[in-house]
Amino acid sequence: MNQDKIAAALIKRGNELFNLPYKKVNFTGNEEADTLLNDLRKFPHAYVLACIMDRQIKAERAWLIPYLISQELGSFDFERLLKLDLDSLKEIFKRKSLHRFNDVMAANFFSAIQLIHTKYQNDAANIWKNKPKSATVVRRFLEFKGVGIKISTMAVNILAREFKITLQDRICIDISLDVQVKRVFTRLGFISEGASNEELIYCARELHSEYPGIFDFSAWEIGREWCRPSSPDCKNCFLNRLCPKII
Repeated sequence: MNQDKIAAALIKRGNELFNLPYKKVNFTGNEEADTLLNDLRKFPHAYVLACIMDRQIKAERAWLIPYLISQELGSFDFERLLKLDLDSLKEIFKRKSLHRFNDVMAANFFSAIQLIHTKYQNDAANIWKNKPKSATVVRRFLEFKGVGIKISTMAVNILAREFKITLQDRICIDISLDVQVKRVFTRLGFISEGASNEELIYCARELHSEYPGIFDFSAWEIGREWCRPSSPDCKNCFLNRLCPKII
């Protein structure tokens, strides 16, 4: 079947990208902010807190929040964050207009600091240390206030694919509910037009149950580079000869 060949090509490209060595992740386009977010050894909480902020605003803006708070505090050491009370955080969020929902996200930020303190011994890296199951890490992210399945699976997928964090398996890392990924899967004929998020998730699980999130690499790349919403550049896409071009 042609769809089997398409899936195989996507998985192959996904594995090629997955197996590349670690390279600093460009989350925000701000060099200092990205340095903070990439430092999982000293500031793993920056990564976790940024994931929690990634909700209903542009990702680049959300991922800047830990850095902007570090500028406000003069440090992003966890001990310094622990000294913050909720009212102080809300004041910072509002004054600097950090988020669309400043009160709610300040509360989520504060709650996350407390959870990292009480459950992970002030070290957010304990969330993913010692080669846990992927389901374990997804569940741990879901414990944070305001985090749903979309953010939790995204967080774990980035840890695995970008930061090369070793997990016992990748079976519970689902495909991202991303507009580009969904568009590519629709045009490839894997899911129906206007498909639900659940249909996309189960389609990816069906195609590659060992690691459904492997499609994030290749599908997102195709959506960004060639399979654009209008005037897609089909001739330069590596799936050109296989794609049914459902547009």
